[in-house]
Amino acid sequence: MSDNSTSNQQTLTALNNYKINHEIVLIDPEYADTAEFCEKYGYPLENSGNTIIVASKRGPKKYVACLVQANSRLDVNKVVTKLMDVKRASFASADETKEITGMLIGGVTPFGLPNDMPIYVDQNIKTLDFIILGSGDRSSKLKLPGDELSKLPNVQFISGLSAVKES
Repeated sequence: MSDNSTSNQQTLTALNNYKINHEIVLIDPEYADTAEFCEKYGYPLENSGNTIIVASKRGPKKYVACLVQANSRLDVNKVVTKLMDVKRASFASADETKEITGMLIGGVTPFGLPNDMPIYVDQNIKTLDFIILGSGDRSSKLKLPGDELSKLPNVQFISGLSAVKES
């Protein structure tokens, strides 16, 4: 398992290796969870993203990362299971997420994930002027244009990966 400084270093290394245009936003770790962050710092939910680790339920464990807008709900049961080629999947637990990524919930980011982990990004994110993402730890966030994610080698933009949450 990695500590926060190691996961943050993994993130910074990936950002530099893939020449990702980004800004680091320092935050109070108490407000790292998306809804609290948006309320405290005045960012709209549609410009904030959640990176969710999904795990297969049966057979050899498979993991994928899914990035959706904070105002959307990930379609695990239909879309993600099909992408993973499994019958059943669910969100990885906080402990599993930490073990697989070295990152804590509230700080998970697509940058610095294991090289063999597929990253599925909702197609709508690609067109955003900016998206706020975790940075690998809970003391900062990353702000970057949505299309910068296409620089990551294991990213696929998926139409219909999520749907806007009903109010």
